[in-house]
Amino acid sequence: MPAMQPPHHLIVGGQRSGKSGHAERLALAWQAEAAGREVVVVATAQAWDEEMRQRIARHQADRPVGWRTLEEPLHLSEVLAQEAAPHRLLLVDCLTLWLTNWLMPIDGQGDLPAWHAERDAVLQTLRRLPSTVLLISNEVGWGVIPMSNEVRAFVDELGRLNQAVARCSGELTLMVAGQAWTRPVEARA
Repeated sequence: MPAMQPPHHLIVGGQRSGKSGHAERLALAWQAEAAGREVVVVATAQAWDEEMRQRIARHQADRPVGWRTLEEPLHLSEVLAQEAAPHRLLLVDCLTLWLTNWLMPIDGQGDLPAWHAERDAVLQTLRRLPSTVLLISNEVGWGVIPMSNEVRAFVDELGRLNQAVARCSGELTLMVAGQAWTRPVEARA
C-alpha cells in the first residue's frame, strides 16, 4: 500500500503572481466542504516601512471575515504546533519573508545556525500536524545571479527551503500571471 501523501500544499511564484489570492480561494473551498472548519492565517511579514505597512493592510483587507490572523515573524514551528487541529487549516503567508526575518533582519545580523534549527523544527512539525497547511513562498531563483554574496546565499537558502517544504507537501502549485499550475508532489523513497 503506497504511503499517504501529506495534506499540505506549497504555492510558489514570483512577486504579484497571485499566490495569496490562490491560497485564499483554496482555503475558502476547504472551509466550505464541512461545517465547523476554521482558517487561521499565520503572517510572517513585519512592517518596517510605510510601503510594507500598506502591503500588510491590503492583505488583511482581502482576507475573508471570520478568519483569524496570527503574526509570527520568526518562530513558525511553535505557532504551527499550537494552532494545529483537524478542523483547522493553517495558511502561512509567507516563507520568503520568514526567511528574510531570520537572515536579513532590519536591526542586525542574521543568525544562520538559529535559522537552520528553526527550519528543521518547521519541517519536523509539518510531518506530524493534524492540520492541512497551505504555505506560500516566492520563486526567486529564475533571475540573474545577484551581485552580492549575501543575496546569493539568501536565494540559495530559499531554494533549499522550498524544496524541503515541497517534500513535506502533497501538492505544489506554481503561480504565473495569476494562473495556477498544480501537480502532486512526487513521493521520494
